Amino acid sequence: MKVFIALALGLGLALWGVRLHAHSQPHGPSVRPPDPSVTDPDKYRVIFENACVRVLHYGDRPGDKTQPHHHPRDFVLYALAPFARTLTFPDGSTATRKFNTGDVIWVPAQTHVGENTGPSPSDALLVEVKAEGCR
Repeated sequence: MKVFIALALGLGLALWGVRLHAHSQPHGPSVRPPDPSVTDPDKYRVIFENACVRVLHYGDRPGDKTQPHHHPRDFVLYALAPFARTLTFPDGSTATRKFNTGDVIWVPAQTHVGENTGPSPSDALLVEVKAEGCR
């Protein structure tokens, strides 16, 4: 029930355009890496999809690193457990993020490589917003 409430809250914030956390990234080359469910199917698993949203479960272990991939839509991340990761963006900049269980953040569409830099596995749900005004 808590996960459902957090997802509903996250989707509501996403549809209202509230930015809880964002990393702006300059426009990169016109060729983007593939979707994360294609580049890293062992880490990103689509668990629900309809015309309004796509929900992915993300999980990895300490030291794991993703392939370069592109998140095609803004999304809400809900941390199911505490974890830490470093994202490397196409321009070479990095962002280290630490999450506690229950943290919810807004993330704009972006391209990056992610690495689990903490002592625990990553465990999160990502809710991508596909269309505004869905009901």
